[in-house]
Amino acid sequence: MSARLIESLATTPELAAVFSDESVLRAMLAFEAGLARAEAQIGIIPTEAANAITASASPTNFDISALADATFRSGTPGIPLVKALTDQVRRTDAPAARYVHWGATSQDVADSAMSVLLKQAEPILIRDLLRLRKALTLLSYQHKDTVMVGRTLLQAAPPVTFGLKAASWLGSVRRGRRRLENGFHAAAVLQFGGASGTLASLGDRGTAVVDALGKELGLKALPAPWHTQRDQLATLICACGVLTGSLGKMARDIALLMQNEVDEVSEPGGNGRGGSSTMPNKRNPIACSLTLAAAHRVPGLVASFLSAMVQEHERAVGGWQTEWPVVASIVQSTGVAIASMAEVAEGLSVDTGKMRVTIERANGLIFAERAMMLLGSKLGRDVAHKILEAAARKSVSEGRNLAAVLADIPEVTAHLGPVELEQLEMPEQYLGSAEAFREALVAESIEEDEEDDDKER
Repeated sequence: MSARLIESLATTPELAAVFSDESVLRAMLAFEAGLARAEAQIGIIPTEAANAITASASPTNFDISALADATFRSGTPGIPLVKALTDQVRRTDAPAARYVHWGATSQDVADSAMSVLLKQAEPILIRDLLRLRKALTLLSYQHKDTVMVGRTLLQAAPPVTFGLKAASWLGSVRRGRRRLENGFHAAAVLQFGGASGTLASLGDRGTAVVDALGKELGLKALPAPWHTQRDQLATLICACGVLTGSLGKMARDIALLMQNEVDEVSEPGGNGRGGSSTMPNKRNPIACSLTLAAAHRVPGLVASFLSAMVQEHERAVGGWQTEWPVVASIVQSTGVAIASMAEVAEGLSVDTGKMRVTIERANGLIFAERAMMLLGSKLGRDVAHKILEAAARKSVSEGRNLAAVLADIPEVTAHLGPVELEQLEMPEQYLGSAEAFREALVAESIEEDEEDDDKER
């Protein structure tokens, strides 16, 4: 596994590889090699020097442990990296060594390297979001007529459909994906400003190098360097926070529905998922647990990033140094939450029979609102509310269905006949606009699918 054991519950193998030491080093070296080639194209350094720098910028030529130790001493990974790369180039082409890191500053290396890593991480997260969206769309269609108890403040409430619940999760995933894509578009950009963000060392050719370097790295260049302006990166960080919260809400719903006392859905099991070290009978909500852990972890990390945005003048004292581990952790936590819920949605077992039993076990009390509205049109809402409050208490104390209790109340039977009382507790007849809402949420997702297909074509 690419992740350290202590991080294994906070990332996925793919994302661990993206943010591994080797990958980070490769991204920083890509910046240095790309800078040399860009400057050679503009005629600032010799082409031979750019070729020598590129040839030396192989991760195998560097001691990662030594770089990490030196980074701790220097306060930035750029300084030890440039020194090590310069030494490496000098071994093969001494004159070329003088052109390493020409006109750049340490933060240019670090920020652009992070942008390269974010560009690699984006398709992984988007792929799993599309998996999740597809699975939730299917669940919503399959269970558009599956009635279940609604729950407010963890108490039984008028019925909903599981199809609507799945569509509600889908809606948040769809919105979260758009925010995430916008965030990556804003954040995965080139950083190249030199010592004070003016590229004065390159004379009047600074902007030409920026354009060439952006093409070398496949990164968009902003109108100006953004050394201490962290709002673009914050757009991605906040999008990750919101999306992880939405996924945590979905995970919480499913974990609650998996309780033994409820047992209406269950995560897919097998391959080591859901077991207990001491209780062989257990089928635990493991993927939901990983998602909820991420949803607990990410808000604090987002706050750390936002607090570090208050950076001094043209270079931060401690603010920038906050970011690397925070950004890497946020993106990986978001990724593990997405992947976990995609796995859940693709294999979720839904016990429609148990959902029906839960409705019946409520003894009709979840239809108290329906009865109140029927009576309210005849007696007024306040009078009807008092009658239903008393009837509900009697239903609970006597263990009788609400409809049966109402049938004994003259004020009720004067306005509601036997047929109306008999049909009072039929959940399919008290779903209101549930299907219209479900269809609208799914339609938005399908519309975006079609837009994505058009863009690909």
